[in-house]
Amino acid sequence: MKKRWYHYLWIWSLLYFSLGFFNILFAWLGLISFALPLVMAIGFGNKLFCNRYCDRGQTLRALGQLGFSRRRDMPAWMKSQAFRYGFMVFFFAMFGNVLYSTWLVYSGAGSLQAVVTLLWTWQLPWQWTYSEMVNPWTAQFAFGLYSLMLTSEVIALLTMLVYRPRSWCVYCPMGTLTQIVCKAKATKK
Repeated sequence: MKKRWYHYLWIWSLLYFSLGFFNILFAWLGLISFALPLVMAIGFGNKLFCNRYCDRGQTLRALGQLGFSRRRDMPAWMKSQAFRYGFMVFFFAMFGNVLYSTWLVYSGAGSLQAVVTLLWTWQLPWQWTYSEMVNPWTAQFAFGLYSLMLTSEVIALLTMLVYRPRSWCVYCPMGTLTQIVCKAKATKK
């Protein structure tokens, strides 16, 4: 198969997590991963971003080609609409929690938590990545978004290891949301 430029978008994932490891403010770049799929779904009415341009999907594809995947079928419950929608709601509730904790720091009702929370459970000290040259709420949002992005990356990698390389794409919250947008656009036509 001929390699195309978008097959190298896995570099964006590597760059994102590397930069966030050294300076948490780079975590704001994660908003690109939230916005682009929606912009493309609204603009084009399809899942082109998910199918071709998603950096995470390209990372999983590349790792699968290197033999890191067992290439087993996913259980039917993971492919079900109930699981996909439920995971999307849970994921966006966690994003809402990021926004809420950012608001608390912004309003002075909370203090900056310079930690990255992995899998919504384990708090990893990450204070070396924060410079006090920015408002604490700016850093709080970055810590929260980086936590969310790192957690979803770990889940995606675990799913890839056990099942097919792009199994994450089946229940990805952004993929599910873009699918809803695409269906809504198709219904309007």
